[in-house]
Amino acid sequence: MSLLNWSLFFATSSIFTLWVMRWGGAEWMEGWKSFFFIDWFRSSLWSAEQIKLYFLLLWLLHVIWFVVGIFIPMARAFP
Repeated sequence: MSLLNWSLFFATSSIFTLWVMRWGGAEWMEGWKSFFFIDWFRSSLWSAEQIKLYFLLLWLLHVIWFVVGIFIPMARAFP
């Protein structure tokens, strides 16, 4: 994957995370809809704050993966 595609992938993921964290995405996802985004058996019971925490932690892992992928091109490959 090229560096441009890698950066666009990260930007898209960051915008989605921003929607969840700031623009009402977590509130919209509460209930049965969260299963399609989180894919966790008990996610339908999560509150908006729990969904935000999940996406924040997931985004932090994605930041680490993005930085590693900038310097190590082999990390950009999906298994």
